[in-house]
Amino acid sequence: DIREFLAVALQVSGFNVVEACNGEEAVDVAKDRRPDLILLDIRMPKLNGYQACETLKSTPYTRDIPIVFLSAFASESDIEMGLTLGAEEYLTKPIDPGLLTQRVSEVLQRARA
Repeated sequence: DIREFLAVALQVSGFNVVEACNGEEAVDVAKDRRPDLILLDIRMPKLNGYQACETLKSTPYTRDIPIVFLSAFASESDIEMGLTLGAEEYLTKPIDPGLLTQRVSEVLQRARA
């Protein structure tokens, strides 16, 4: 439900959104579609967000795609782990959809610069 809500919020803001149901699918979709940005949660089936991030950042074809974590895991160690694995941003739930679209836009602008 949260994934669908956030997808709609991003679409309303003009972003094209492709969804994945689990970490393994997220990696496959990223390799196939090469999106401009990837939003990952930590808690996902098959591959958790950390594992998916590590896989994406270690693959030449996907390593340059910016990754933003959006997770309820908000401890300092959780955030540090996500950023250490290569994420550009780590946002915590709950998040205002307006703030999410703002941060996504900022990460995309930095990536294009």
